[in-house]
Order: sequence, then structure tokens, then C-alpha cells
Amino acid sequence: MAVRNLSVEITFALLGFTDYPELQIPLFLLFLIMYIITVVGNLGMIVIIKINPKFHTPMYFFLSHLSFVDFCYSSIVTPKLLENLVMEDKNIFYFSCMLQYFLSCTAVVTESFLLAVMAYDRFVAICNPLLYSVVMSQRLCALLVSGSYLWGMFGPLVLLCYALLLNFSGHNTINHFFCEYTALIAVSSSDILIPHLLLFGFATFNEVSTLLIILTSYTFIFVTVLNIHSASGRRKAFSTCASHLTAITIFHVTILSLYCVPNSKNSRQTVKVASVFYTVVNPMLNPLIYSLRNKDVKDALRKLIDTKVPFH
Repeated sequence: MAVRNLSVEITFALLGFTDYPELQIPLFLLFLIMYIITVVGNLGMIVIIKINPKFHTPMYFFLSHLSFVDFCYSSIVTPKLLENLVMEDKNIFYFSCMLQYFLSCTAVVTESFLLAVMAYDRFVAICNPLLYSVVMSQRLCALLVSGSYLWGMFGPLVLLCYALLLNFSGHNTINHFFCEYTALIAVSSSDILIPHLLLFGFATFNEVSTLLIILTSYTFIFVTVLNIHSASGRRKAFSTCASHLTAITIFHVTILSLYCVPNSKNSRQTVKVASVFYTVVNPMLNPLIYSLRNKDVKDALRKLIDTKVPFH
């Protein structure tokens, strides 16, 4: 009970981009526009997939969950970022900071496994098209998505438990724009070797396992596509994977550079800029990538916009 009473008095100040005071308003406007695009794009994708029976397939089922995770992730991080860009008070309470870390980390891990699941889905669709509907059953799809969410919560929960055991002074300054784990534990007065090792091990396991699934799936896909005699057939097969590969590349390059390099010499500013890509940019780009490169989604969106909704 004493720990709980002490922790109530602990606050954190998120420095964000205060090193550049002249950029506060331009950054606020930029991130606000990006957040609006993220919310409209991801919620729009979910609605289009939900109301259009044509999209009631495993691929779009996974895509709807990816959009949901991107929406949640952006909404966990960006509003506080926007607030700190225009407000003098940049404080966040202890439990709010811990909750923001847990939810944001859960979203990142869940997204990494959803991208791996989507790679496996493309592998089955292209390499075993005749068995696709049998293999990718509703039960398997539900299990794959549920597993992604559950594992997405497990690792961050373990890291959270260690973070809650750390000692913090009454007021702490975090040199980041959100409660990112390494920045959070860095201001603790406790020994943070074990949390750092756990984070490195957890992040490395997630990256290796998901990238192994992705690389294996796409190796078989490329071999299969190269054996297609029709040029138009090869082009169509590659186009179905191009959007997914683009999303994977942006996401994993950032995560690898930040969390899977031991004793990284990245400056804190570099870390913040890189973090913007997977917290703000990537959730905005995903619906654009999947919609702009997908003729079916563009047609459905056009019909939705053209539909006149009568008012009674």
C-alpha cells in the first residue's frame, strides 16, 4: 500500500521536441494533419471491409485488425504529443505513463505479428490457391489474430512488472515525446540492467520470429511467381504482395534499428525521429498503402463516397 501511495506523487515530464521551440507550431500542425489522416484512413478501412461482403475474406479480415491496431496505437501516442507541443505543462502522471507504455508496446508487438500472419496468408493464397479456403478457415484466422493480441500483451506486461518495481524520484524528466520503455527506465534510480536485457531479448525474439515467417513465406511466393508463365499473372501476383512488403519494410527497419542493436549509440534525437516513423507515420501510411495499391478498395471507397444517404 505504501508503494501505491508513493507512486501517486510521482510525475514525469515529456520533453518531446522542446529543443526546437521555433518548430513547435509547425510540428503541431504537421502531426495533427497526420493524425486526422490516420484516424479517417484506418476507421474508413474498417468500415469499408465491414459493410462490403466482397471483403469478407481472410486477407481483409487481417487488414481490418491491422487498421484497428494502427488506429489504437496512434490514438495512444499522438494526442499527448500534440498537447505537449502547444501546452506549457508537459507532465504526465506515473500510472498514466505506465499505461501509455503498456498499451503502445502492446500495439507494436501485435502489429509485428499481424504483419507476419498476413505474409503467411499471402503464401497460402499464391502457393496453394486451391486449398486456400480450406487452410485459412474462420477458426484458424480467429486463432491467429487472437494469438497476435495475446502475445502482444504478454511481453509488455512482463516488462511493465519490472518497470513498476523501479524507484523513481518525485519529478522525472523523460527525453522523449511519449513513455517509451528505454527512455522511461533511464530516469530511474534503480539498476536497469535486467529490464534492458529483457527488452533486448524480447524485441530480438519478436523480430527474428516474425521476420523468419515473413522471409520464408515470401521466398516460396517468389519461387512460385517466377514459375508462372504468364507475364500478366506474375504482375498480378507481385502486385498483391507489394503493399504488404512496403508496410513490412517501413515497420521492421525502424524497430530493428531502435531495439535490436545492443548498446546502440543512437543519439536521443535520432531515437525520437525514428520513433515518429513507427508511432505516427506508419499508422498513417498503412491505410494509404493498402488502399491506393488496391483496385477493389479504391472502387469500394468511390462507391461509398458517391452513395447518397437520405435524411428523414
